[in-house]
Amino acid sequence: MNLDWAAIDWAGIGYTALTVVLLVFVATGAVPILATAYQFLAIPFHSVVNHYKKAKPYLPRVAVVVPAWNEGAVIGASIERLMALEYPPESLRIYVVDDASTDTTPDVVTEKALIYPGSVFHLRREKGGEGKAHTLNHGIRVVLEDDWMQALLIMDADVIYLPDSLRRMTRHLGDPEVGAVTAYIREGSADKNYLTRFIGMEYVLAQVAARRAQNVLGALACLAGGAQLHSRENLLAIGGQIDTSSLAEDTITTFLTQLGGRRVVFEPFAIVLAEEPQRIGDLWKQRLRWARGNVQVTNRYRKIWFRRSHVHKLGSISFGVFWFSIFLLPVAMILSSLGLIGLFMLHSELAAVVFRAMWITAACTYVYTIALAVQLDVRTGLRSWREAILFPGTVSIVVMITAFFPGLLEVRIPALFGLRLTETGATSWVLFVYSWISVSMLGALLAKGVEKTGIGRLLTPLLVYLVGYGPLLCAVTVDSYIKEFRHAEAVWDKTEKIGRVLG
Repeated sequence: MNLDWAAIDWAGIGYTALTVVLLVFVATGAVPILATAYQFLAIPFHSVVNHYKKAKPYLPRVAVVVPAWNEGAVIGASIERLMALEYPPESLRIYVVDDASTDTTPDVVTEKALIYPGSVFHLRREKGGEGKAHTLNHGIRVVLEDDWMQALLIMDADVIYLPDSLRRMTRHLGDPEVGAVTAYIREGSADKNYLTRFIGMEYVLAQVAARRAQNVLGALACLAGGAQLHSRENLLAIGGQIDTSSLAEDTITTFLTQLGGRRVVFEPFAIVLAEEPQRIGDLWKQRLRWARGNVQVTNRYRKIWFRRSHVHKLGSISFGVFWFSIFLLPVAMILSSLGLIGLFMLHSELAAVVFRAMWITAACTYVYTIALAVQLDVRTGLRSWREAILFPGTVSIVVMITAFFPGLLEVRIPALFGLRLTETGATSWVLFVYSWISVSMLGALLAKGVEKTGIGRLLTPLLVYLVGYGPLLCAVTVDSYIKEFRHAEAVWDKTEKIGRVLG
């Protein structure tokens, strides 16, 4: 049979092919939404699928290593709270590794060492500025010189452990299959502002909620940098030191533990209070370091993604989807906008259908996740109820309403006042709602820039409430892509802490 090439509708084929490509773009934007829904649907199973059945009262000898560079304002309170833990004092030693501090840190630690002889130790590094991992390794080498230590707790100088937190963590090490345990880092600033309340809500979603799901599914993404408890055996198995080649030393330690066949457990009832940034510029600096670290981790472990293993579950489909849904979220947002706008330009009726499907799914997922998260930490939920409601941003909520009730905002409400959008106005509105998921990141970048101006104190919170906290984090992730691509210098640049933790 001879094909009549001239009779083939090449234009129709091209139109269909382009439509399929654009639908794939939109579907890419829906993946993070569905991944979040799946992850949060797993959380209720934590009541029956957890490690508590194998946990038992266990109080090993714990060495606490605290890296400190110019932490004079906070280190004294942290040591005092550690010494007040509900833990046998003879089984607790605190090693503060002073990273060539130029403030009062050496004096404060030396004073505490005199008050608590044999329990508090001051370790001085004369060459500082190499980063947290190098500082930690200095202390770890000292701790490993004898056999006293049975478990190692890595923490930050500014965090405050609640009295029962350590013993809640150590009970999991009673199971020899567990290599490491982490706690719930709760935003604990005494003088909260809009940004710390957003961070508090983020921590509920990312830790109390999401890490419960990771417990259920058997693979944990990261041990909190300020609350890592390792068994001595696990510490030695991962090399007896912390990785110094990445900005994400805590994530690499988490991966190494699980790749070695040892379990990592999140303990949601071990609560550690932390001081978090009150300005977007400081938050950006902190999260850029985290995001660049995640880029490095993703590349380093590229051979484990989506590859099943009998040793660990880091290669499972669910964990890979969760990881890349966050890691590539900005890319998914941009592709989704391009897909919707492209379908609209093709005059395809699919544009409105897939827009409504995606945003209605997003709205349902948002309501479910926020409602569940608030129940998991009622205290933070009550303090941050505005931020919980407006986490995706006021404009995104308006877009959700548009998806649920087509024509309500652009036709019905204006009609009540005798108004009607022109054809140009209607097209502009559609393009705006279709592109908002990407444009929101530009709004977040604008909020960062405005913060430095004279009216920043008033205008910046308004902008964040409008565009959302999530797009702010996505904008940071885009910045991390750019800096890694340009091979910008990777500096461990800590945020300044002044002792605002509610003790």
